[in-house]
Amino acid sequence: MPDDHTPQRPIDRLLAIMARLRAPQGGCPWDVEQSFATIAPHTIEEAYEVAEAIEAGDRAALKDELGDLLFQVVFHAQMAREEGSFDFDAVAAAISDKMERRHPHVFGSAAPVDTARAQVAAWETQKAHERAAKAHPAAPPSALDGVGVALPALTRAQKLQARAARVGFDWPEARQVLDKIEEEIAEVKAEIAGGGAAEKLDEEVGDLLFAVVNLARKLGLDAEASLRRGARKFERRFHQVEAALAAEGRTPQEAGLEAMEAQWVAAKEQE
Repeated sequence: MPDDHTPQRPIDRLLAIMARLRAPQGGCPWDVEQSFATIAPHTIEEAYEVAEAIEAGDRAALKDELGDLLFQVVFHAQMAREEGSFDFDAVAAAISDKMERRHPHVFGSAAPVDTARAQVAAWETQKAHERAAKAHPAAPPSALDGVGVALPALTRAQKLQARAARVGFDWPEARQVLDKIEEEIAEVKAEIAGGGAAEKLDEEVGDLLFAVVNLARKLGLDAEASLRRGARKFERRFHQVEAALAAEGRTPQEAGLEAMEAQWVAAKEQE
């Protein structure tokens, strides 16, 4: 038992703060009212903010965002503790067990792994065994098992494609994916030309997006990150368009599309 002179670990302080915030008497009303479902969107948002700080190369922001993400884990663990399901220590113990189990070449007697690629292959094999062990006896295991339905659509599409590729369902070369993209574009054009129903257009555009994600995967890119970078580029250039028009005393609405297109080209050339 630590004495009064033993420094409190930061994680113990954080756990105590979370318990205090959730206390029915004297806690924070907002925190007390939350549930797993209401906190989940915040958890997802914090994970994205971690990724944003990493992409920006901002280590101070990364420290803050990792703290925010850790707080989300602590929040969920506290709610689980209150209902008697598990607590933070159980979460830490479970992930420690999993990491040791999935790295037998480090913590066990398996032969050493020399490359990251070999480790990924070994990791996926281990995860496949774990999924098979959890599978319902009446439902044979699938290569697609375990891909979360709540993932962002681009991320989920890429994970599904990668899983299918591991069992051989994949084109050998990226150019074949490009051919598929052209095929999907043609189908979208045909639906538009024929006055296709919204449901059919939705389906065809979904197929096109899925094919574009597949191209990103074949090129070794993260489709979600690529789109985020593309969105940031658009945002940056559009701000330049707005600034240029403002310098002329005009708003985008007053300038019109042709003038905005000209400023867009100028912003693009400046980069």
